[in-house]
Amino acid sequence: MGTGLLFPGQASQFPGMGRELHDAYPAAREVFDEASEALGVSLSDLCFRGSEEDLRLTENTQPSIFTVSVAAYRVLAGETGIRPLCAAGHSLGEYSALVASGALALSEAVRLLRSRGRFMQEAVPEGEGAMAAVIGLSPEAVRGICRDAGGKGVVEPANFNGGGQIVISGSAAAVAAACEAAKSAGARKVMPLPVSAPFHCSLMKPAAERLSPQLRAAAHGTFSYPVVSNVTAEAYPQGEGVADSLIRQIVSPVRWEECVSRMRVMGVTSFLEVGPGKVLSGLVRRIEKDLPTAAFCGPADLDAARALAG
Repeated sequence: MGTGLLFPGQASQFPGMGRELHDAYPAAREVFDEASEALGVSLSDLCFRGSEEDLRLTENTQPSIFTVSVAAYRVLAGETGIRPLCAAGHSLGEYSALVASGALALSEAVRLLRSRGRFMQEAVPEGEGAMAAVIGLSPEAVRGICRDAGGKGVVEPANFNGGGQIVISGSAAAVAAACEAAKSAGARKVMPLPVSAPFHCSLMKPAAERLSPQLRAAAHGTFSYPVVSNVTAEAYPQGEGVADSLIRQIVSPVRWEECVSRMRVMGVTSFLEVGPGKVLSGLVRRIEKDLPTAAFCGPADLDAARALAG
């Protein structure tokens, strides 16, 4: 029995994120310095002084959220001595979870994420892809709607987020057709998402192919605790499958509800979100309503995180 760590993905960013961590804790500053050196750009400038538009650019979003998340984890570990039972991350957050567990090096992961963001953005010209959240339909219904709208182009489930929320992704025309079909099928809500590319669908295959050599060349360390994969909703085997899973992740749906449920089966009795925002904490409350959650991304959150982690 213990705490499971959750690391956020895109849409959790905001201007100024991580500044309080950076200013208050040397451990956080070391993470920002190491990540900035690896990329040759100042991530503190980007996170603290970048505009919403700057941070929304995918090749900026991914390394920025990652750096803040790993900084938060290092501070949390140093201040509380937390020994998590396991961890998971949503999309790019899986890289944060892998670094926190020791399976990937920080400098290697931040470089991978900059490439990942750039390759994903370049895989589909801006405006040609789209994503939308469908709330209130079953996974089977959403899969059927996507199949029926396939004549308009690619449209596939991209995130099974839990609580009846499923994100679809693909070509703009096909996503629009699927959205109309979802409304007709009785979805409670259908919301187009303000994203720059159609993530986690087969249109991302060029990005997966371009990132594959870098992922396979990356050195993999030993897991200090299990990390649950977005692709399989199972813990990574010790020392195996990291590159294969992260390549598949680019074109596969994020099975988030199953990941959270798997962590509970593994013995998790509380969830702690580590990094900017509280998106994942909100999703967990829809999936495992009886388990306590907290979020940590700054000094003001330390007491709650310490109490939750025991």
